Amino acid sequence: MSFDFDAFFEKLDARQIKAVRNFALDKSNTFHIGGACAVAVFPKTELELCDAARLAEEYGLPIKVIGKGSNCLFYDGFIEKVIIFTRDLCEVTIDGAEALVKCGAGVSLVALSRMAADAGLGGLEFACGIPGSVGGAVYMNAGAHGGAISDILVCSRALDTESGEIVTLSAQEHGFDYRKSVYMQRENLICLGASFKLFGSPKSEIEEKMRENTQKRRDTQPIDAFSAGSYFKRPEGDAAGRLIDVCGLKGYSVGGACISQKHAGFVVNQGNATFDDVIRLEDHILKTVYEQTGVTLQREVEIIR
Repeated sequence: MSFDFDAFFEKLDARQIKAVRNFALDKSNTFHIGGACAVAVFPKTELELCDAARLAEEYGLPIKVIGKGSNCLFYDGFIEKVIIFTRDLCEVTIDGAEALVKCGAGVSLVALSRMAADAGLGGLEFACGIPGSVGGAVYMNAGAHGGAISDILVCSRALDTESGEIVTLSAQEHGFDYRKSVYMQRENLICLGASFKLFGSPKSEIEEKMRENTQKRRDTQPIDAFSAGSYFKRPEGDAAGRLIDVCGLKGYSVGGACISQKHAGFVVNQGNATFDDVIRLEDHILKTVYEQTGVTLQREVEIIR
């Protein structure tokens, strides 16, 4: 199928919506792997994002919305897609009296947890080290340290690209489960922002919990390496990292992709990993773990190609 990316790009330019043709993706994700996409769009406002998405829909162009690119593996060839980055949708409103936080999809979870702590609001301590954005966190029901987005979400706002309308989804309508939400099931929905219900708590207690969580992450995870976070979902009643470890795979590498020596649940880019390196390493992990334990692991990282 042939896509008219040039006409789409020209329309964005006429509407003064920032966009880049043939945009290199490798520095726009935490894995540092990726080729180029046909058009990258950087909306400054929710209105610009909706305008760009609706226009892409009119042209029949495939789109993908990305926050900080922390749970993604990009193909390192040419990606015939419009990639919309939400990084500039960073408005945050905190109602201390109601313990309610409303924010845009591009807000960093690390920054948001810090702002909540400064306001004396607890509930986001689990997110203080997650290197993602609010939109991505809602999309995959991100969680850590026993907490998850589903625990605190009140509602989210979304663009329905099929109808062109902006809708509000209640917490129940998200269909949350472990690393699942309605956004994964309905590709026509683009998360624009979310509201969270927190609770009043002494700032000192919140900060202490955040320090504990941050230290635990530093002690147990390869946070200084290029990775996409936990590569596999947690199998019921066990942990992917433990299974990979007992199979003797820590440190195993394919090309520039390697299983972290610090935490076997992480695949890291040693600096020159390719898309194929990671996929071949994934295949080896899946085969070895199944043969030795009978468990079939499931990838958590989203492949974009």
